[in-house]
Amino acid sequence: MTMRILLIEDQRDIAANIWDYLEHRGFVMDHTVDGASGLRMALDGDYDVIVLDLGLPKLDGLDLCRALRAAKRDTPVLMLTARDTLNDKLVGFAEGADDYVVKPFAMKEVEARIRALYRRGRQQQGQTLRLADLTLDPDTRVAERGGQPLALTHAGFTLLETLLRRAPNLVRHAELADALWGENGGDIATLHTHLSVLRSALDRPFGTRLLHTVHGFGYRLTDAPDA
Repeated sequence: MTMRILLIEDQRDIAANIWDYLEHRGFVMDHTVDGASGLRMALDGDYDVIVLDLGLPKLDGLDLCRALRAAKRDTPVLMLTARDTLNDKLVGFAEGADDYVVKPFAMKEVEARIRALYRRGRQQQGQTLRLADLTLDPDTRVAERGGQPLALTHAGFTLLETLLRRAPNLVRHAELADALWGENGGDIATLHTHLSVLRSALDRPFGTRLLHTVHGFGYRLTDAPDA
């Protein structure tokens, strides 16, 4: 299926390279150079993935992403940025970004991340998953704990669904990475960052910890007190 991509990037040489590469690969491309027009296009259009530069004129990429999620739009967002610290990524994920590519990047990596986000958005639907006071509905893409909705990124929802389907068993790093990016995609540092954001939404506001790290191997979901 042909994917429609909205590219919001003010550096015209970078935008031209991304446009040419992805268009040649069969993507349908739209492009704008500032955040204000990018937000309007994102809200008005029907895009499969938004490729969003972090530093934009008129409206910063983080503000754009925040406004998009506030408007209840769940289009996957791939951020392009030169900021690669853990805190920068945590902030981006908290505002609704789904994945990061750090400049300079290879076009093949951008394409791989876009395809992974597209696959995640169209995963097979299924029955409601439950663990203790946690529920996740794949059909509505709503997760709740103790009756309270959880504010999850696309990546967080995918990781939580993967862990819930295997709970209380261990899910290894490679399996979680494959769920996010497909075979040979992503990296362990970014995976840990996504899981840190998930833990903030899933566990920190509540009394019982459900997400457990199995150091050196992976993660698992359980309400067992001695996990």
